[in-house]
Amino acid sequence: MNRRNFLASAGMASMIGCALAARPSLALESERRFGIQLWSVAKMLSADFEGTIAMLAGLGYRELETYGPYTFSDPRQIENWKAVTPSLGFSGSGFFGLPIDRVKAIFASHGLRVPSMHTDLFTLQTRMGELAEAAHALGATYVTLPSLPADQRQTFDDYKRAADIFNKVGEDAARHGVRFAYHNHGYGLAPVEGKVPLDTLLDATDPARVFLEMDTYWTTAGGADPKAYLARYKGRYRMMHLKDMKGNHRFAGDGGGSSDWISMFPHLTYLGDGSLDMAGIIAAAQDSGVEHFFVEQDRADDLMVAITGSANYMKKLGFK
Repeated sequence: MNRRNFLASAGMASMIGCALAARPSLALESERRFGIQLWSVAKMLSADFEGTIAMLAGLGYRELETYGPYTFSDPRQIENWKAVTPSLGFSGSGFFGLPIDRVKAIFASHGLRVPSMHTDLFTLQTRMGELAEAAHALGATYVTLPSLPADQRQTFDDYKRAADIFNKVGEDAARHGVRFAYHNHGYGLAPVEGKVPLDTLLDATDPARVFLEMDTYWTTAGGADPKAYLARYKGRYRMMHLKDMKGNHRFAGDGGGSSDWISMFPHLTYLGDGSLDMAGIIAAAQDSGVEHFFVEQDRADDLMVAITGSANYMKKLGFK
């Protein structure tokens, strides 16, 4: 679908979809559940999957977001994963070697739901059927891209091409009964010749087919205001990664490289232990229509202290 005419050609269905998208989630107002991105506890899951899930439920987490690759993922992504796991110190991903019906039973036994599955662009483009089947089995609504590959975000034309790709992926997801969402990190937020690359991407994607997941930490590190983006793209953001920052820090570069991310890790902390207005951001997110809030802890000096502290903070805000 051409980015210049997708809104005109979408028809009444897309118009209705946009109207509904702008409304805050009624389910969130009544339940106020909070969750965690499983990447946060990847090593624990690799060592003891069921025990870790039980521990998360005991802390109060009620929703989970998985990460890939999965056994059905595009072979290219599976090979990419094998190449990076030696440096990570663990190799578990997806369903950690368990059949999906067993994973579903473990989650259900602890009262946990899976609204979103992180995956990769290859799989979104070539394995949507298998991905959607797994999402339906777990009860997930969103199939989410955690980042745009670096070689596809070097220029403004790259971001425009990415918008076309996202619109196609979003259409395919809808045909399979799921929703496509994009999680931006800190790249694309620094203005280039007066234009913000991320805005170029978001403005050229179909609001009824491409949803968004915000990361509070990386958005701030990229020099943007989370509340401003939630207000500007009201109804687009349906999920959020929550993490706090000690002090007030920004990327040394444009947020596009690993050196930028690594330099920011020492300032990462759990919710309520940092300087971000987490309560205000969460309130703005609820007003914008965010449905799911996932704690994410990329690193921590003491992981149990961090995930416990974040869970306690969410409960203090009235989440259950």
